[in-house]
Amino acid sequence: MRTFDLSPLYRTTIGFDRLASMLDNMSGFEGDSGNYPPFNIELLEENKYRLSMAVAGFSKDEINIEVKENVLTIKGQKASEKEDTEYLHRGIATRDFERRFQLADHVEVKNAEMSNGLLHVELVRELPEAMKPRTITINDADNDPRLIEGEAA
Repeated sequence: MRTFDLSPLYRTTIGFDRLASMLDNMSGFEGDSGNYPPFNIELLEENKYRLSMAVAGFSKDEINIEVKENVLTIKGQKASEKEDTEYLHRGIATRDFERRFQLADHVEVKNAEMSNGLLHVELVRELPEAMKPRTITINDADNDPRLIEGEAA
């Protein structure tokens, strides 16, 4: 059982509706693909990540990467093969797939490359200047040039 009832969360919170919707949608993210294709998510630095996905048998033209509304979608659609191929054993899966990953706010895809059967997607969290911590200097009120003999100008 992988379903959760989040309706109490909707009733008792204000302003968290986006979070509740995201949690509600996360339960359906795996879809029919299960664990195919396998992937790793690496933390490279504090705000840098790499998603590596095993896509053996796919060319870069058969893979589509899209980001929409904080959802990274990677689709693989294999071109049709020759019908005359006879396999004695077929262990390399080349079926179509779709993987979706929920991205946090301000996480952007910077680069994607394929190497040795692995698709590497570079992700970076870039906070806007307004959201970064900043230091506020404290002025000395005794030396404020706007003060004249202890009274505000």
